[in-house]
Amino acid sequence: ESDTASEISFQFSRHKKTPSTGSHSSDMASVSSVSGSVLSVYSGDFGSVDAQGTVEFALDYDEKNREFQVHVSQCKDLAVVDEKKGRSDPYVKTYLLPDKARMGKRKTSVKKRTVNPIYNEVLRYKIEKMVLLIQKLNLSVWHNDPLGRNSFLGEIEIDLASWDWSNRKLNWYPLKPRSLSAVNGVDHRGVMSLSIKYVPPGSLGEWPKNPPSGEVHIWVKDVKDLLQLRPSGVDSFVKCYVLPDTSKKSYQKTRVIKRDTNPVFNHTIVYDGFHTEDLKDACVELTVWDHEKLTNHFLGGIRLGLGTGLSYGISVDWMDSTQEEVAFWQEMMLAANEWIEGLLPLRSL
Repeated sequence: ESDTASEISFQFSRHKKTPSTGSHSSDMASVSSVSGSVLSVYSGDFGSVDAQGTVEFALDYDEKNREFQVHVSQCKDLAVVDEKKGRSDPYVKTYLLPDKARMGKRKTSVKKRTVNPIYNEVLRYKIEKMVLLIQKLNLSVWHNDPLGRNSFLGEIEIDLASWDWSNRKLNWYPLKPRSLSAVNGVDHRGVMSLSIKYVPPGSLGEWPKNPPSGEVHIWVKDVKDLLQLRPSGVDSFVKCYVLPDTSKKSYQKTRVIKRDTNPVFNHTIVYDGFHTEDLKDACVELTVWDHEKLTNHFLGGIRLGLGTGLSYGISVDWMDSTQEEVAFWQEMMLAANEWIEGLLPLRSL
């Protein structure tokens, strides 16, 4: 992609403390290609079929094996996806919310050419009962498309905190349309307190030109009310990219704050190499992660930009800032050399 964006280079320097400190170490970052961010994997694909029909399943928790079990029995009267052939190829998928990435999805087999599929399959999650009780089960039915354009056929969401665990019988439940919260990712993941500032080229002095290029300062203060994914709490850190640059050189992160759902980071990152016109095409992506030995788990994030869907004329899925995030970025653009303070909700991106 030999576009303008691939020729832009942002440099950054990292401050470990608040903006009042002057010492920093600097590094270089260059944009190698216009690419989506790490969070694109969390998006879904929804068909335009109206949800209908019912699903029969039962829930159980196996105390001995510390295992949550979803016994998916069958579905009835599902919507028809391919009207010409009068067929659907349905399967059932489950997630544990709010963090569907952590425990992963489970799926039944695909049953072809039927709106009344019979599965009799058990989907299993190895999870502590205490942790399970702060989750919701999202069970959805999908038509399997060989080209990957799967169509949504209906869902049900169950709050496991209020579930009657003595009820192990198979029961029928009506399938509902995709909930707005699922589509928009409106689930409470915590709130980030931060400040941002734009320093235009040459605005701090005439000679020598100071700074030689524009700078974006990002001061990550703290996060309140993070998801607690295990009884011992959460060990969190914040990652930062300035998209479209997703190279390792541009990647910055805070230290890990252990066992705290209200971590205080007080960490500032400065990106230079900015021209004022870059602000409409770039996006600052801040994501919060739970640190574990084998793998880190995504907790939530924000994207600061104009939310136009475009970056340097190319359509990108990460330029999707919410109204609050857009307003915050615009305020920074209009108030050069001033710290703009914000309190923004983390989202699933």
